[in-house]
Amino acid sequence: MVESHSVPGPDIPTSAAPQVQADFSVIPRFASPPTFAGLPRADEVTDYEIGIVGIPFDSGVTYRPGARFGPGHIRAGSRLLRPYNPDLNTRPFERVQVADLGDVGVTPFSIDTAMAQWQAQFEAMAERSRRLLVLGGDHTVTLPVLRTLARRHGPISVVHFDAHLDTWDTY
Repeated sequence: MVESHSVPGPDIPTSAAPQVQADFSVIPRFASPPTFAGLPRADEVTDYEIGIVGIPFDSGVTYRPGARFGPGHIRAGSRLLRPYNPDLNTRPFERVQVADLGDVGVTPFSIDTAMAQWQAQFEAMAERSRRLLVLGGDHTVTLPVLRTLARRHGPISVVHFDAHLDTWDTY
């Protein structure tokens, strides 16, 4: 599951010279930093417009666990992203500074405790970042994220990618 509370647009101010992806002509992709698309970690930049955070949690699933591995696998797959997109004729990571904030640490033994833990961590991250891209995890991760964002920004929009359609009325 991938969520975002807003889509970057031309109204986002750009930093003077964003640090971009690792140079894959020098460092092979398999040896690049284990961050989203080889982008810098938050502690490697002074400021960032978009923060990427993982919530590796799946204690709320009713059948097959494994969603907790989502953030790591999304990051691994993102290493294949190229710095230039020829179809769009753009270098997306040069428009704004993007930083990987890592994963939030939560207990897998209590959903209520975990939700309180990651909401507290997420609120601290939301203080610093203008935009956050959240990599989950099961459906449980959504509620504390939405609560934090709504409290800070008022009404929000959600783009929810999922592998199945269990939101149908007849499911």
